[in-house]
Amino acid sequence: MTANVETRRRKLDTDKQDSPEDHDGGHQPVSSCCDRICVAHVHSEASDAHTHSCVLQTSGSYTPKHPQRTCSFVEEILDENPCKTTISAENEVEAQKLANNYKFGFRKWKSHVTERPFEDRSEIVKELYSELNVIKPYSGSLFTCGNVLYVFLFGWWISLVYVFVGLLMFLTVFGIPYAKLCWRLSCYFLWPFGKSIEKASVSVPAYSVKILEDNSTLEAEEDGKPCSPLLLPTPVEETIEEPTGSPQVDHYWRRTSTFAWLLVGYPLLAITHSVLCLISWLLVFTIPVAKMSAKTLHTILLIPPENVRISQATEAQQHEDKVILCCYHAVNFYYYKYTVDGINVFAVNLLLLVIVSLVIGYVDKSNQFVSSEVKFATAVSSIIPLSYYIGMGIASISAQSNFAVGAVVNATFGSITELTFYITALLRGHHQGNKCLQEIVKAALTGTLLGCILFIPGICMIIGGLRHREQRFNSRSAGVSSSLLFISIGGVFAPTLFSKAYGNLVCEDCTNHTGTNSSGSFMCKNCHYDLSENSYSLFHSHIEPLVYTISVLLPISYIIGLIFTLKTHSHIYDIHIGDGTGHLGTSVHWSRWRALLILIAATVLMSACADLTTEHIQPILSHSSISQYFIGVTVLAMVPEIPEIVNGVQFALQNTISLSFEVGSCIAVQVCMIQIPILVLFNIFYDVGFVLVFSDLHLWASIFSVILVNYIFMDGKSDYFQGTALVVVYLILLALYFFAPSPAGC
Repeated sequence: MTANVETRRRKLDTDKQDSPEDHDGGHQPVSSCCDRICVAHVHSEASDAHTHSCVLQTSGSYTPKHPQRTCSFVEEILDENPCKTTISAENEVEAQKLANNYKFGFRKWKSHVTERPFEDRSEIVKELYSELNVIKPYSGSLFTCGNVLYVFLFGWWISLVYVFVGLLMFLTVFGIPYAKLCWRLSCYFLWPFGKSIEKASVSVPAYSVKILEDNSTLEAEEDGKPCSPLLLPTPVEETIEEPTGSPQVDHYWRRTSTFAWLLVGYPLLAITHSVLCLISWLLVFTIPVAKMSAKTLHTILLIPPENVRISQATEAQQHEDKVILCCYHAVNFYYYKYTVDGINVFAVNLLLLVIVSLVIGYVDKSNQFVSSEVKFATAVSSIIPLSYYIGMGIASISAQSNFAVGAVVNATFGSITELTFYITALLRGHHQGNKCLQEIVKAALTGTLLGCILFIPGICMIIGGLRHREQRFNSRSAGVSSSLLFISIGGVFAPTLFSKAYGNLVCEDCTNHTGTNSSGSFMCKNCHYDLSENSYSLFHSHIEPLVYTISVLLPISYIIGLIFTLKTHSHIYDIHIGDGTGHLGTSVHWSRWRALLILIAATVLMSACADLTTEHIQPILSHSSISQYFIGVTVLAMVPEIPEIVNGVQFALQNTISLSFEVGSCIAVQVCMIQIPILVLFNIFYDVGFVLVFSDLHLWASIFSVILVNYIFMDGKSDYFQGTALVVVYLILLALYFFAPSPAGC
């Protein structure tokens, strides 16, 4: 900054301080020279009282090389120091993850890699992790829709099981105390809300010793009243109880009724509660029922029946018994935030789908029990949780490593989900001599581009606009991504344009429309440009070298973009550590080695699921009336991106729409600048017939989408109308693919 500019800035600041209009807060410039800096506290729970404010200056930047400075209303200052997008982090580990993952080129995974202090959580989140053993003052009605739903889904048959087990225990004679307990629990589980189960306090033998201040001991009289002379000091009473491991507790495990209970009643209830716990856990929103069932199984059913007290929660407060179980609601819709060791509960539950997919895919080879359509659906759905685990592993390693390691991990595993499917499909198509799978791969590549360019930003604009009316984003950072999108699309489709300019159009199945052989118009189907052996000179001498050249230039452009945004112009993205947060003693969910092992395991499972997907997709392509193009651009392209769509929507709800745009942009850029060059490189070493020439529908749909999204990103503002425009255009393109004829070879 020159001395002249600095003098003008100081003079301007002095004038602003002396201006009475600033004190009134009523006058603002018509057009500010800089956009506002959006400071967003990115947390794991959307409702944890996140704050989002727009300021002109923040402090505590994570990158000391580029301190954030106030934007002055001077053109020279604007050119030298453009406004930035500032992202707030809670601690240094999260800031490191943001620095490596929340900038251009790396995928944006929402989940935290560190444990947040429990006391800093909102009351809603604290309620999710409660142990259901606290009696709370509750004034509302217990007859809610969730509680009534519990009775219809679980309560009636659990109650009947307890009645049946009670009858069995009654027939054993020795188990009559447990029969009575089962009948009481049958009433409890039919409607457990507002009731409590306590462990009744057992009277244990105790004796009192009176100790004087001069260490003299007084004997107690037979009636229990102390006998103390008037001149002696006041005695102090000390009560000594028997140890907890008293003979009464030990005697419980030697009872005949206990043996009868463990042999007859408890196994049946163990199976029942295990099934109940599994079903209610998989439903996620009924996790309180799973907690209630688990606590009953390992605690309530293993204590003496005479020690189990069931009463209303209000009455239980009058007792001094230990509360074991007290539930007020069977359903809590906030359990979508629930995590297990930092893993979202949905990702935990979907691991069961991965196991089922692998079992039915590799055990039932002849499709005797499960059809190919079901195997295809389960294999494709298994990609969703595996994508989540791969993203969590990448984020965990990046957060605990320097930029170089984070960049290598992101570049290696960032596109592993899609590349695994593409390579397995090309290999299977090459071995079977089926060119249809190559066209499916091209359709999936194009579908990923269209979904990330149009659908992800569009749906984020709609949801964010409905909540925040109008959202602003950093047009400078969006411009970087837009420029690279232009480079990417131009490079990927350059061989296609070249082939159309110099290729030979070949049409098959041509018939005379008028029915005569001499004159009249002809109707031709399956028209394409001949790039095979019949046109050896064009393809091998011109198009193939062009493809190799572009495959080298695109990764170079990607690296230059990383250097621009992460090094030379990293001030575009500022990582801000929140004031007052503890930076020391941060507990990380996954260590580096654990994250690496999970990353490798998820990649191996992803390869197996991708192999099953390509194996069982052929019957669907052969017998389906839907165009194969449509299957490629929808199911195969967008299913792996579901975690990214969820992340983008969460960012939009937190009013950080710029991060939502980066979610889609970085995926699209990775497809063009990393995934496609890798496929070309793979084809060089193992020729699977992959030719980087797309159909006309892929070409014009992608070019139109990039032009449209750049036009919408120009003003740095978004609302739900702009988002609707993007989504409608995306649906129109899907309709084109739906009604398009099948590609050649399918």
